[in-house]
Amino acid sequence: MKTMNTISPVVDELVRVALAEDIGSGDKTTSLLVDPECRGHARVIAKEMLVIAGFLPFMKVFQILSSKIEFVFFEKEGSVVREGDTVAELKGPYSVLLTGERTALNFLQRLCGIATNTYHYVEKIKLFGTVLFDTRKTTPGWRALEKEAVRLGGGTNHRMGLFDAVLIKDNHIAACGGIRPAVKRVKEVKSPRLTIEVEVKNMEEFREALDAGPDMIMLDNMSIEEIKQAVKTAGGKVPLEASGNITLESIEKVAATGVNYISAGAVTHSSRAVDMSMIIEPEN
Repeated sequence: MKTMNTISPVVDELVRVALAEDIGSGDKTTSLLVDPECRGHARVIAKEMLVIAGFLPFMKVFQILSSKIEFVFFEKEGSVVREGDTVAELKGPYSVLLTGERTALNFLQRLCGIATNTYHYVEKIKLFGTVLFDTRKTTPGWRALEKEAVRLGGGTNHRMGLFDAVLIKDNHIAACGGIRPAVKRVKEVKSPRLTIEVEVKNMEEFREALDAGPDMIMLDNMSIEEIKQAVKTAGGKVPLEASGNITLESIEKVAATGVNYISAGAVTHSSRAVDMSMIIEPEN
C-alpha cells in the first residue's frame, strides 16, 4: 500500500478558504483595538500530552496574512510532547497574530489530535509487529493532511483514494458474480503497480478469495475466532488485514490473532482535537 511522503498542494487552498470563512470582510475587533504598527510575541503551548502534526497549515495561515511573521519550532512533527511544553513561538505584527490565531489552532489541534490518537493505537499493537492502516474515512478535502498526521503518529497510509489500489468489496463481487471472476477480471487488465485486495465477511468467502490469489485479503467484521482460523488457513501465503469497528479497547486482541495489518477508520473520523493554547502578548 502507498505511504504518503508529501502533503498535497491543496493545503494553500484549504487555508485560504478557512481564513475567508473566519475573517470575512475583516477582523472587526482587532482592527478597532490594535495599532497595526504594534508587534507581538506568541507562544503555542500543549495543554496535554500529544503528538505534533500540522505545522505546515499552521504556518500557512500567518504567511498568507503577512510576510512579517517569524517562526521558531521547538519540536519536530511526530514528536511526543508533554503538558505545558511550548511547541512554537511566533513574532510579528500583533494584529496578524490575533487574527490568525483561531484558524491556525483549528488546523493544528485537529491534526495533532489525529496523530495522538494514532500513536495510542500503535502503542497497543507494537509488540505484535502488526501494522496499523488508516482508511478513506477522512474529512472531505483534508485527506492529505489527515493521512500525513496518521503517518506522524506511527500509522501507515492505506490507499489514498480509489485511484491507487484495487479493493474488491461486496458490491463489486455482486456485480461480477463472485470473488473468483472479480479477481480474474482485475488480474487480466491491472497495472503491475496496483495491489489487489479482496474484502471478505466469513470463512466461506475467505477460502474463495484465497483460491483466487489476490495480493491481500481484508477480513471485515469477522470475530476473533474467525480471524484466528483465517490466519491459520492462510499459513502466510497472503497478507491479511482485519477491519471493522476496531477500537482502542479491541485492537490488542485483534493483533494477537497474528494478522499482518489492522485498519481503523476511528484514527481519523473519531479523533478529537487536542487541547492547545496560543498566548499572545505585545512586545516591549
